[in-house]
Amino acid sequence: MPKKVRDSEQEENEQEGGDEVSEEAAPKTPPNRGISKLDFVMRIVAAISIMGSAIAVGTANHTLSFFNQFIRFKTQYQDLPTFTFFVVSNVIATAYLILSLALSVFHMLKSGAKVTRTVLIILDMIILSLLTAGASAAAAITHLAHKGNVQANWSAICQQYNSFCERVSGSLVGSFIGILVLMLLIVLSAVALSR
Repeated sequence: MPKKVRDSEQEENEQEGGDEVSEEAAPKTPPNRGISKLDFVMRIVAAISIMGSAIAVGTANHTLSFFNQFIRFKTQYQDLPTFTFFVVSNVIATAYLILSLALSVFHMLKSGAKVTRTVLIILDMIILSLLTAGASAAAAITHLAHKGNVQANWSAICQQYNSFCERVSGSLVGSFIGILVLMLLIVLSAVALSR
C-alpha cells in the first residue's frame, strides 16, 4: 500500500513539474500594438514640426534700405553658415522621419520584431544628435542677434532685421519640439523592445 501512495505522489510531482516547464517555455507576449501606433503618430508630429522649422528659416529674408532706397542690405539664411546647417539638419531629419514611417507600420503589423526596433533606436539617436546640434547652433546665433555681445563689440542686429529674427526665433520652437518628440520616441522604442 505505501508503494502505491509513493507512486501517485511521484506522478503528481512530475505533473506539477511538467506544468512549470510548459509555463516557462511559453513565449512572451509581443509588445503592445498601441505603442507602435503611438510611435507612428509621434513620427508624423515630429516630421511636421521639423519640416515647418526648415521652411520658416529657408524662406526667411529681410531687406533693409538706406539713403532713400539707393542702398539695400538683404539678409537670408544662406548668409550665415549656422542657419544653413540648421536648415540642412532639419531637412535630413524630416526625410528620415518620413522614411521611418515604413518601419513604424511594419512594427504595427509584426509587433515582435526586435532587430528593426534596435536599428530604429540607433538611427533615431543619430538623427536626434544631428538635429540637436543644428538647433543649438541656430539658437546661439539667434540669441547673439537679439542681445549682442558687449565684450566682443558685437551689436544686436535684430533691431534692424526684426522680421528675419522673429521668423528664425519662431522656427527654433518647432525644431526643439521635434527634438523632444524624438527623445520620447527613443524611450518608447526602448520600452517596446524590453517587453
